[in-house]
Amino acid sequence: MKKTVLSIVLLLAPLFGIKAQEGPSDPSGYLDFWIGEWEVSWSEGDGKKGWGVNHIQKVLDGKVVQENFEILEGKSKGYKGTSISTYHTATKKWFQCYADNNGAFYHFTGDLDGDKKIFKTEVSKNQEGKDFVQRMVFYEITAASMTWDWEYSNDNGKTWHLNWRIKYKRKG
Repeated sequence: MKKTVLSIVLLLAPLFGIKAQEGPSDPSGYLDFWIGEWEVSWSEGDGKKGWGVNHIQKVLDGKVVQENFEILEGKSKGYKGTSISTYHTATKKWFQCYADNNGAFYHFTGDLDGDKKIFKTEVSKNQEGKDFVQRMVFYEITAASMTWDWEYSNDNGKTWHLNWRIKYKRKG
């Protein structure tokens, strides 16, 4: 019954000018929420805040999302990072490569977990020889703001620990 009602609604929606919401079945819009100019801030402890900017745009005929991140105030002032993200149609997965002015490089694969957008590294070994994986999680996404967490796991993703939480606020 539910499938029949949903099918009828989806068939009639265009007649009334209603567009179906794009979701996981339309991967080309996976990162559209991120496009734009952002002010970013985070707690550095002891009541201090760090802040910076992040500029995200589509490039290369709209097939690649390019990020340019910069810390303007705080402990890591002067830090810069950039990423490119693209949807690979053959594997039906999003990939992101990130590099920064400290020489770090990461390769992530994108995924969904409910309303959260997640980019995760492959499992590697830490200094103690334990499984180690890192991820970025975008959530609480609205048109004007969102939250981004950098997390790590020492048990192959069974539990996650927060490294860095950034609050995004859209400029303008």
